[in-house]
Amino acid sequence: MLASSIVAGGLVGLAISFRNLPDVRQLRNFVPSETTYIYDINGKLLTSLHGEANREVMPLDRISPNLKRAVLASEDSHFYDHHGINPSGVGRALIVNLAAGRVREGGSTITMQLVKNLFLSQKRAFTRKLAEGVLAIRLEQILSKDQILELYLNQVYWGHNNYGVQTAARSYFDKSAEILTLAESAMMAGLIQAPEEFSPFANIELARRKQREVLGRMLELEWITQEEHNDALKQELKFGRIRSFQGSALPYVTNTVSQELVQKFGREALIKGGMRVQTTVDAEFQTMAEKTVSKWSANLNRQGLRGNEIALVAIDPRTHFIKALVGGVNSRASEFNRATQAQRQPGSAFKPIVYYAAFATGKYTPDSTVQDSPVRYRDGSGWYSPRNYDGGFQGAISIRSALAQSRNIPVIRLGMTIGMNKVVETSRTLGIMSPMAPVTSLPLGAIGITPLELASAYATFANYGWQSPATVMARVTDSSGNILLDNTPKPQLVLDQWASAATIDVMRSVVTSGTGKGADIGRPSAGKTGTTSSERDIWYVGTVPQLTTAIWIGRDDNRPLSRGATGGGMVAPIWKDFMQQALKGVPSEKFKPPSQFQRPKP
Repeated sequence: MLASSIVAGGLVGLAISFRNLPDVRQLRNFVPSETTYIYDINGKLLTSLHGEANREVMPLDRISPNLKRAVLASEDSHFYDHHGINPSGVGRALIVNLAAGRVREGGSTITMQLVKNLFLSQKRAFTRKLAEGVLAIRLEQILSKDQILELYLNQVYWGHNNYGVQTAARSYFDKSAEILTLAESAMMAGLIQAPEEFSPFANIELARRKQREVLGRMLELEWITQEEHNDALKQELKFGRIRSFQGSALPYVTNTVSQELVQKFGREALIKGGMRVQTTVDAEFQTMAEKTVSKWSANLNRQGLRGNEIALVAIDPRTHFIKALVGGVNSRASEFNRATQAQRQPGSAFKPIVYYAAFATGKYTPDSTVQDSPVRYRDGSGWYSPRNYDGGFQGAISIRSALAQSRNIPVIRLGMTIGMNKVVETSRTLGIMSPMAPVTSLPLGAIGITPLELASAYATFANYGWQSPATVMARVTDSSGNILLDNTPKPQLVLDQWASAATIDVMRSVVTSGTGKGADIGRPSAGKTGTTSSERDIWYVGTVPQLTTAIWIGRDDNRPLSRGATGGGMVAPIWKDFMQQALKGVPSEKFKPPSQFQRPKP
């Protein structure tokens, strides 16, 4: 009676404890965490992003039959015959463990291993083994054998931060799990019990020994022939490399993508959601841009511009797709992306926005006269008297000449006439969201703005007022191909077309007869130089109909570059060099003249 009471009490205790086990029914909708992959516009992999689990889920019917048989032979040869637990395996393990006085052998089926990985601790104990058995039986009642095997193969740990067969196959053999050979499959199956210990990257002899054991078990089960067994042992294996936590090929691009994905979907989705991201950037084109920046930075250092940083943004004005994004001279030295994060004063590169706002009123044309003469304005408790770069005055000049020669006073006069609030409004329409106030010095670029914002604004002028949001992501899907984000351009007309064409027209004169002569690339282009007071920031932003590029040079500590440093003298040649490479093989196009559009009525 005492013995019966103890057994009954134990059973009741187990029953109560099993009532608190996880509900396996939730696995019907279980989605494993997956690695997110970022590609260039042509499908070249740039980087992978994941948390602890580096995983790419593969459907069972796409996994190599060799690997499925090897895993079953190694881990659970009776998988398709039992209902969650294998009595003979459990009995054998029980005898071994009782003899040892502790848990030495598992006897776990694949179903038991799966529920352990998903729900239970890794601590070896008799109670946990019983819980595994109960959960395994429950799981086999709600999922088919193939569903369980698919979950297992995609969930199990294969070593070196690889979870699931696909990432493991790519890491160990640099191929998809679909095409693994028998020899490769046997070696992978041998990893499961102790992945890091049996890894060929850690101990090739131990890995081969486990491979022989798996092949021997498959032969014993008559799942392969003696000839297949022998051929597999003879096969020379070509190994891949450990892929987890590798750096990005193009960090300025992929970091920008990551930040945008976190904003849209959250960090958990980024590192566990298995997204497939197609960027707008061609890897070779981006590499060319980065090399150009690095080369010219070295040249400028030799010229005395010590500690310079350079940012470059290239945008297709027809789509507003970002084609190149270089956030600094060396991404390894600093991940700070000056192209998207640094708000620097644009200086005279801001002037075209003011002239556009004037043209959009219908009261001005490129040939309208403006005054380049002394003027002063009330500024708080004092007075503001703007000056030109050369300190002189030219009297009455055309808007075209004023912009070409980058005169300061005419653009301030014009800004005050149309109203600085109109200039701020135009900037916002162009997508410039950096803080700005309608102060008298606004037309001279006395605000902080990112190179990306300025490049996008010029791209809108180059597309005659049509605008799509500037983006570095063309398309985002989940691992099954379902579209999460589609940035197919949907241009909207946000500016007056005549005024946009007129702005491009006067910027053409900057290149042909003004401060931007150094940016002449032998085909029609429009642009503007920018130089701030004390030479802290120098710019050149220019465009052809097919590509708009902004280049900024400055120092991170905001100290002056060097006396006499100007956008026209030092940045325009860089722009020219980059554009000549970027446009190689691209036909020359002319801009549409303002006469093709209807001028707005005053």
